[in-house]
Amino acid sequence: MQKNNIEEICRILSETIKFPKSELKSFSDYSFLMAVVMSAQTTDVQVNKVTDKLFKKYKTIDDFLNLGEKNLAKEISSIGLYRNKAKNIIGLLKILKEKYNGRVPNSREALESLPGVGRKSANVVLNELFDQPTIAVDTHVLRLTNVMGISTSNNPLQVEKDLERAIPEKYKRNISNYLVLHGRYVCKARKPDCDHCQISEICPKIFKK
Repeated sequence: MQKNNIEEICRILSETIKFPKSELKSFSDYSFLMAVVMSAQTTDVQVNKVTDKLFKKYKTIDDFLNLGEKNLAKEISSIGLYRNKAKNIIGLLKILKEKYNGRVPNSREALESLPGVGRKSANVVLNELFDQPTIAVDTHVLRLTNVMGISTSNNPLQVEKDLERAIPEKYKRNISNYLVLHGRYVCKARKPDCDHCQISEICPKIFKK
C-alpha cells in the first residue's frame, strides 16, 4: 500500500474512533494487567463478565493473594485456560508486591519477566497504562494489516515491525486500538460491513460481493 493511503486510513480511523482504548474493565493498574493476562485466547466480553464480579469482591493485591490460586481458578473458571491463568496471576501479583511495591513496572523487560506476560500483553500494558507507542498485534490487528496491504506476514512480530515502519509517528500510539476496534465492529472477520466502512474506498481488499 502506498504511504499516502496508509496515512489517510490512519486519519480516517482517528476521526471515526473517538475513544481508542482497550475495552477491558479494571479499577487499577494491576487489575488491568490481570485482565490482560485473562484475555489470552478469550474475548474481552467474556473477561469483562468475569472481572465485573471478581473486581467487586476483591480490591487489593493481598485480597487476591489470600484468595489463592485454586480459589481464583474457581472464580474465573468460565474463561479459557483458567487454571493456568490463575497460576500466572497469583505468581505475578506476588512479584509485584515483593519486587515492585505493588506497582506495575513500565519496562518491557520487567513486564515480560512476569508469569503469563508475553510481548503482546506487554505492549498492551505499556500502551494503555504508560502511553508508550507500542503496537500490540492480536488477531484483529494481524488480519486487518493483511487486508489493508500493510503486511503480508502472519507472524505477529513481523507484522509489528511492518506497522512500526509504515504507520506515521503521530498515529502509532493508537494504531493498535484503531485496528482492534475497527476489526471488532466494522471489518469483522466473518462478515465485513464494507457498506458502512469509511475506509472502503481506499482499502485494497474489499469484501463486497
